[in-house]
Amino acid sequence: MYATFWALVPPIIAIVLALITKEVYSSLFVGIVMGGLFFANFNLEATMLHVINDGFISVLSDSWNVGILIFLVILGTTVCLMNKAGGSAAFGKWAQEHIKSRVGAQLVTIILGMIIFIDDYFNCLTVGSVMFPVTEKHKISREKLAFLIDATAAPVCIIAPISSWAAAVTGFVDGTDGLSLFVKAIPYNFYALLTLVFMIGLVVMNIDFGSMAQYEKEAMEKPTDDSIEKAAISSNGKVIDLVLPIFVLIISCVLGMIYTGGFFSGTNFVEAFANSDASVGLVIGSSIALIINIVFYLSRHILPFKDCMDCLVEGFKAMVPAILILTFAWTLKSMTDSLGAKEYVEYIVNNYASGFTSFLPAIIFVIAALLAFATGTSWGTFGILIPIVVNVFQSTDYTMMIIAISACMAGAVCGDHCSPISDTTIMASAGAQCNHVNHVSTQLPYAILVACISFINYIIAGFVKNAAVSLLTGVLMTILALVLIKKLNLSAKKEA
Repeated sequence: MYATFWALVPPIIAIVLALITKEVYSSLFVGIVMGGLFFANFNLEATMLHVINDGFISVLSDSWNVGILIFLVILGTTVCLMNKAGGSAAFGKWAQEHIKSRVGAQLVTIILGMIIFIDDYFNCLTVGSVMFPVTEKHKISREKLAFLIDATAAPVCIIAPISSWAAAVTGFVDGTDGLSLFVKAIPYNFYALLTLVFMIGLVVMNIDFGSMAQYEKEAMEKPTDDSIEKAAISSNGKVIDLVLPIFVLIISCVLGMIYTGGFFSGTNFVEAFANSDASVGLVIGSSIALIINIVFYLSRHILPFKDCMDCLVEGFKAMVPAILILTFAWTLKSMTDSLGAKEYVEYIVNNYASGFTSFLPAIIFVIAALLAFATGTSWGTFGILIPIVVNVFQSTDYTMMIIAISACMAGAVCGDHCSPISDTTIMASAGAQCNHVNHVSTQLPYAILVACISFINYIIAGFVKNAAVSLLTGVLMTILALVLIKKLNLSAKKEA
């Protein structure tokens, strides 16, 4: 079964089960066990040892993974501190006075998501904690908030040259300037760019379709929740108690990341970010920010020291569901890796796709999307496909190499966006306090529509090799699709 289609079967089983049962923990576990059985040729003892030793223990002893888990706990603690100090309630009251509509609340969520482009985990949880009370007040469903968070996490990070994702991509490019390639690939990153266009159009034109429309209807029919006003009245917190801690967190995380890249040892800022260790940098930055924020709250006399320490436990508890899902997802990926998924995909690309040169960006986009969907990892997909693309085109067609690299990144983000076992999707659900399977099922129709438009765009780009022409075509197709959906919705309402 090694390096065959069977390598992708365990994650496919997990995804299908999750969508059918709407229960993610058992679905992931079944996928993990199937991967272990395939690897051990159905020997039960070998399966158990492989799942435990090479799976759970291995992923939980990996320094990068542990760093992410620590970062999540610190972030949960910071959110708890902001809530206890009354910062979130005060911001909710401010937002009530300044954000007058559902459209305004959604646009502010999008803008905030675009501003926080450093890291997708950081983006998901920070935007979620800040905007949750605002969207609740304006009767925006948690499923819609989760979509807005998810659509401004990975898609924004993958087109931001100063981000942990840019650092990851440049690390997979050998023998050439990775950051320069990343910047040149941005105009061809159709899925990320068109997702932003689609999302803004969706909000401004007040369109929803699929199961999302039903959740939005239910949210608007719910009675008004006045808990935000009550919390704001009973609290001594001010907006500064939310804004300053988040600002400190952003600055500290940036400094932590460039520190790991050697900035304070003489490396310039861009190179330091490209060479940074996102996991370690986020832990260092968030730890420093947590200390500063505790001192800030103590100095303002709005939180006693004991309450600050209690937030450590409460923050950890809040992150337990996300930590569990991440652990299961990482273990499932380790099963997939042990079955030779990387080698199978490399074989497919080298032997079957290389004969269709002009169609290759579109083919790579689909392969990257399917691989990221099945494995739940964008970065793993980059690591598999980008070196292959560079080897194929580096000495023959530089422009096609740029387009193909962008197709790798766009497809990986697309698959990551759709996958229920993706860590970014998991974080978006956690940030919006939304049922995870509900988030996946409501987001899928939106993501698939943009993916179809992006696929057509990559066919066009493979022939014209012009970013402006291809991107403009994609934008026009996206707007046209939204207009058609709007008309279909109006027709359906008239018939009803």
